[in-house]
Amino acid sequence: MEDVRTRRGADIALDHHLVVANLKLKLKKNWTSGQTAIQRFNTAFLRDTDRLNEFKIALNNRFQALQDLLKEVETTMEDKRKGIKEALTLTCQEVLGLMKHHHKE
Repeated sequence: MEDVRTRRGADIALDHHLVVANLKLKLKKNWTSGQTAIQRFNTAFLRDTDRLNEFKIALNNRFQALQDLLKEVETTMEDKRKGIKEALTLTCQEVLGLMKHHHKE
């Protein structure tokens, strides 16, 4: 606590007083596990036309399977979003692979 003061209210008949205080807090850092790192895919492979065509075909196949699955079952928008995200990330992992980290010397 840095500073504490009392202030009188507008009503004189009451014996209640307003207390005003300035506090200084240090917040603890929220530690997370190392698994939450962002996955970066090696997008440089998309410059190669063969890899690009392979990626397009694999992604098209996944989206077609996802579309057939979503037609059969009634789903929410959140389920559709999760399906699209999963299809995209799995295709990127299979075709492109993860980017390797280059540490500066």
